[in-house]
Amino acid sequence: MYAQITQFTKMLHTLSRLLDKAQKHAEANGFEPEVLLNARLSPDMLPLTSQVQMACDTAKLATSVLTGKQAPVFANTEETIPELKVLIEKTIEYVTSMKESDFSGWEDRIVAPSGWAGAFLGKDYFYQHGVPNFYFHMVTAYAILRHKGVRIGKMDYIGQLPFLR
Repeated sequence: MYAQITQFTKMLHTLSRLLDKAQKHAEANGFEPEVLLNARLSPDMLPLTSQVQMACDTAKLATSVLTGKQAPVFANTEETIPELKVLIEKTIEYVTSMKESDFSGWEDRIVAPSGWAGAFLGKDYFYQHGVPNFYFHMVTAYAILRHKGVRIGKMDYIGQLPFLR
Protein backbone atom coordinates (compact mmCIF):
# COMPACT_ATOMS: atom_id res chain seq x y z
CA MET A 1 0.00 0.00 0.00
CA TYR A 2 2.70 2.47 0.94
CA ALA A 3 4.11 2.27 -2.59
CA GLN A 4 0.73 3.20 -4.06
CA ILE A 5 0.38 6.17 -1.72
CA THR A 6 3.83 7.39 -2.73
CA GLN A 7 2.49 7.50 -6.30
CA PHE A 8 0.11 10.23 -5.09
CA THR A 9 3.18 12.16 -3.94
CA LYS A 10 4.94 11.74 -7.28
CA MET A 11 1.91 12.91 -9.21
CA LEU A 12 1.30 15.86 -6.90
CA HIS A 13 4.86 17.00 -7.60
CA THR A 14 4.04 16.61 -11.29
CA LEU A 15 0.94 18.75 -10.82
CA SER A 16 3.05 21.46 -9.21
CA ARG A 17 5.45 21.41 -12.18
CA LEU A 18 2.51 21.64 -14.58
CA LEU A 19 1.35 24.75 -12.73
CA ASP A 20 4.85 26.22 -13.10
CA LYS A 21 4.58 25.70 -16.84
CA ALA A 22 1.12 27.26 -16.83
CA GLN A 23 2.50 30.34 -15.05
CA LYS A 24 5.31 30.69 -17.60
CA HIS A 25 2.87 30.20 -20.48
CA ALA A 26 0.60 32.98 -19.20
CA GLU A 27 3.56 35.33 -18.71
CA ALA A 28 5.03 34.57 -22.14
CA ASN A 29 1.69 35.17 -23.83
CA GLY A 30 0.69 38.29 -21.92
CA PHE A 31 -2.37 37.16 -20.02
CA GLU A 32 -3.23 36.61 -16.38
CA PRO A 33 -2.79 33.03 -15.05
CA GLU A 34 -6.37 33.20 -13.75
CA VAL A 35 -7.48 32.66 -17.35
CA LEU A 36 -6.00 29.16 -17.09
CA LEU A 37 -7.18 28.61 -13.51
CA ASN A 38 -10.78 29.32 -14.52
CA ALA A 39 -10.60 27.21 -17.71
CA ARG A 40 -12.78 24.13 -18.13
CA LEU A 41 -12.85 21.33 -20.67
CA SER A 42 -16.62 21.59 -20.88
CA PRO A 43 -19.14 24.06 -19.44
CA ASP A 44 -20.48 21.42 -17.03
CA MET A 45 -17.03 20.53 -15.67
CA LEU A 46 -15.17 22.19 -12.83
CA PRO A 47 -12.31 24.61 -13.60
CA LEU A 48 -8.61 23.90 -13.27
CA THR A 49 -8.48 25.34 -9.74
CA SER A 50 -11.09 22.82 -8.56
CA GLN A 51 -9.34 19.96 -10.35
CA VAL A 52 -6.15 20.70 -8.43
CA GLN A 53 -8.04 21.00 -5.15
CA MET A 54 -9.89 17.74 -5.73
CA ALA A 55 -6.71 15.83 -6.63
CA CYS A 56 -5.25 17.05 -3.34
CA ASP A 57 -8.45 16.21 -1.43
CA THR A 58 -8.52 12.70 -2.88
CA ALA A 59 -4.90 11.95 -1.96
CA LYS A 60 -5.46 13.34 1.52
CA LEU A 61 -8.77 11.50 2.06
CA ALA A 62 -7.50 8.16 0.77
CA THR A 63 -4.51 8.41 3.08
CA SER A 64 -6.71 9.32 6.01
CA VAL A 65 -9.33 6.64 5.37
CA LEU A 66 -6.77 3.86 4.96
CA THR A 67 -4.71 4.78 8.01
CA GLY A 68 -7.58 5.77 10.27
CA LYS A 69 -5.79 9.05 10.99
CA GLN A 70 -7.55 12.40 10.92
CA ALA A 71 -6.84 14.36 7.75
CA PRO A 72 -6.11 18.05 7.96
CA VAL A 73 -8.87 20.32 6.72
CA PHE A 74 -7.94 22.70 3.93
CA ALA A 75 -10.37 25.48 3.03
CA ASN A 76 -9.92 25.13 -0.76
CA THR A 77 -10.05 28.89 -1.23
CA GLU A 78 -7.00 29.06 -3.48
CA GLU A 79 -7.26 31.56 -6.34
CA THR A 80 -3.69 31.78 -7.66
CA ILE A 81 -1.02 29.42 -8.86
CA PRO A 82 1.22 30.13 -5.84
CA GLU A 83 -1.71 29.37 -3.50
CA LEU A 84 -2.42 26.10 -5.34
CA LYS A 85 1.24 25.14 -5.09
CA VAL A 86 1.09 25.70 -1.31
CA LEU A 87 -1.98 23.43 -1.17
CA ILE A 88 -0.11 20.75 -3.11
CA GLU A 89 2.86 21.04 -0.72
CA LYS A 90 0.61 20.77 2.35
CA THR A 91 -1.01 17.68 0.83
CA ILE A 92 2.37 16.11 0.09
CA GLU A 93 3.49 16.90 3.63
CA TYR A 94 0.45 15.10 5.05
CA VAL A 95 0.71 12.06 2.77
CA THR A 96 4.44 11.66 3.37
CA SER A 97 4.01 11.97 7.13
CA MET A 98 2.65 8.41 7.13
CA LYS A 99 4.83 5.39 7.70
CA GLU A 100 4.31 2.07 6.01
CA SER A 101 3.15 0.63 9.35
CA ASP A 102 0.32 3.20 9.44
CA PHE A 103 -1.31 1.28 6.58
CA SER A 104 -1.13 -2.10 8.30
CA GLY A 105 -4.29 -4.11 7.52
CA TRP A 106 -5.63 -1.50 5.08
CA GLU A 107 -6.93 -4.03 2.53
CA ASP A 108 -9.36 -5.72 4.90
CA ARG A 109 -10.12 -2.75 7.14
CA ILE A 110 -13.76 -1.66 6.98
CA VAL A 111 -13.80 2.01 6.06
CA ALA A 112 -16.71 4.44 6.01
CA PRO A 113 -15.56 7.74 4.54
CA SER A 114 -17.36 10.77 5.92
CA GLY A 115 -20.33 11.78 3.79
CA TRP A 116 -20.66 8.40 2.08
CA ALA A 117 -23.81 6.28 2.30
CA GLY A 118 -21.99 3.07 3.19
CA ALA A 119 -18.82 1.27 4.13
CA PHE A 120 -16.18 -0.50 2.05
CA LEU A 121 -13.29 -2.83 2.46
CA GLY A 122 -10.17 -0.66 2.34
CA LYS A 123 -8.95 -2.27 -0.87
CA ASP A 124 -12.30 -1.69 -2.58
CA TYR A 125 -12.40 1.94 -1.50
CA PHE A 126 -8.83 2.54 -2.64
CA TYR A 127 -8.97 0.74 -5.98
CA GLN A 128 -12.58 1.52 -6.90
CA HIS A 129 -12.65 5.16 -5.81
CA GLY A 130 -9.37 6.60 -4.48
CA VAL A 131 -7.10 5.76 -7.40
CA PRO A 132 -9.54 6.44 -10.26
CA ASN A 133 -10.80 9.67 -8.70
CA PHE A 134 -7.27 10.95 -8.09
CA TYR A 135 -6.20 10.25 -11.67
CA PHE A 136 -9.44 11.68 -13.07
CA HIS A 137 -8.63 15.05 -11.52
CA MET A 138 -4.94 14.81 -12.43
CA VAL A 139 -5.57 14.06 -16.09
CA THR A 140 -8.35 16.65 -16.28
CA ALA A 141 -5.96 19.32 -14.94
CA TYR A 142 -3.38 18.22 -17.51
CA ALA A 143 -5.96 18.24 -20.31
CA ILE A 144 -7.20 21.73 -19.43
CA LEU A 145 -3.68 23.11 -19.59
CA ARG A 146 -2.91 21.28 -22.82
CA HIS A 147 -6.21 22.44 -24.34
CA LYS A 148 -5.33 26.04 -23.45
CA GLY A 149 -2.02 25.85 -25.27
CA VAL A 150 0.43 25.19 -22.44
CA ARG A 151 3.35 23.35 -24.01
CA ILE A 152 3.22 20.09 -22.08
CA GLY A 153 3.36 16.52 -23.26
CA LYS A 154 3.03 12.98 -22.06
CA MET A 155 6.38 12.92 -20.27
CA ASP A 156 5.43 16.10 -18.38
CA TYR A 157 2.47 14.11 -17.05
CA ILE A 158 4.30 10.85 -16.38
CA GLY A 159 7.27 12.57 -14.79
CA GLN A 160 10.61 11.06 -13.90
CA LEU A 161 10.93 7.33 -14.25
CA PRO A 162 13.11 5.27 -11.90
CA PHE A 163 15.47 3.84 -14.50
CA LEU A 164 18.09 1.50 -13.08
CA ARG A 165 20.80 2.87 -15.41
